[in-house]
Order: sequence, then structure tokens, then C-alpha cells
Amino acid sequence: MPARAWQRMLSGRRLDLLDPTPVDIEIEDIAHGLAFVARWNGQTAGDWPYSVAEHSLLVERIFARLCPPDPRWQLAALLHDAPEYVIGDMISPVKAAVGLEYGRLDDRLSVAIQLRFGLPAEVPGRVKKQIKKADKVSAWLEATQIAGFSDREADRFFGRPRPEHVEGLAIALRPPAEVRAAYTARHAELLAAL
Repeated sequence: MPARAWQRMLSGRRLDLLDPTPVDIEIEDIAHGLAFVARWNGQTAGDWPYSVAEHSLLVERIFARLCPPDPRWQLAALLHDAPEYVIGDMISPVKAAVGLEYGRLDDRLSVAIQLRFGLPAEVPGRVKKQIKKADKVSAWLEATQIAGFSDREADRFFGRPRPEHVEGLAIALRPPAEVRAAYTARHAELLAAL
């Protein structure tokens, strides 16, 4: 019997990981999955894991500080790690060890997700660059606020962000159900603004 390459979602959808289609993508599945996937392999301070959903909300907020407002690209920022709802969040050293296949799987899922929510299959390079910058700012905040890094150590790995990009941003861990609801609500707000 061939190995199963699909995942049954709580929505009832059956997502083929090798050939994902936009019709099998539901925001509720993404929000639920991301709310239960811990960043930093769970090695964060607090009573709740710091989830990929919470991280994605933070990246979208930082992205909005870096760029002129555009709901389409803010949505792309919110969804930047959406494939992790089925493939999990691998820390960078593990991604490097796994190699190209992880990246290909992530890319296929990203395309299906982006098309499902009205984004282009390929987000423009300039936008991807700004999302990556927001992602690094988020990583610095996470590292210094909840992952035990000193400012100096975080500066070395992620670069010190400009003060205006992090001013007033504090990470507060929440139960997965709250994060899931916040992620779904933000997605709805951005879709309505398109």
C-alpha cells in the first residue's frame, strides 16, 4: 500500500500535501493548526506555548509599520507561515539539515493558500523582502522577550531592529483558542478590506 500523503482537516477537507489545491484550504483549519504549533520548539517562557498563529499576527503588525498600508500584502504577511498548519514549524537548523524537499513542500502549500485567498501565486519579491524583514524583527522580539536570548545575542542572530519598528510591542502569551479566534478575525478584516 502506498504511503498516505494527505491530511484530514477538522473542516472535513482532505489536503493532498504533494498536490495541494486551493479548494481544500480553509482559514479555520489554518488558524486552528497554527494556534497549536509552538515556535522555538516550545522553548519559551510562560504558561502557554508561543504559537505560529501568534507569531503571524505579530509579523503582520510589524509589516504594517514597515510598508504603506495595503490589505493585500498585509494578508500575505499574515499567511507567510500558513503552510506550517500541516507541516509544523521547523527551526532553521532542522530546515537546513532536511534540505530542499522541505522548501518545495512549503512552496507548494504556499501557492495553494495564496490562490485560495485571492493573492497571486508568487508574492512580488519586494513584498517578500519586507515580510522577511518583519519576520526577523519578530524573531528578535521573541528571542529577547520569551526565548531567553540577551539583546546582544539576538542582535547577532537577527539584527537589532529600529526602535520605531518595535515600540510598544510586547508579547503576551494566550490560550490557543484565543489566538485562533484573533487570527481568524484578523484574516476576515483584511479580506473585507481588499
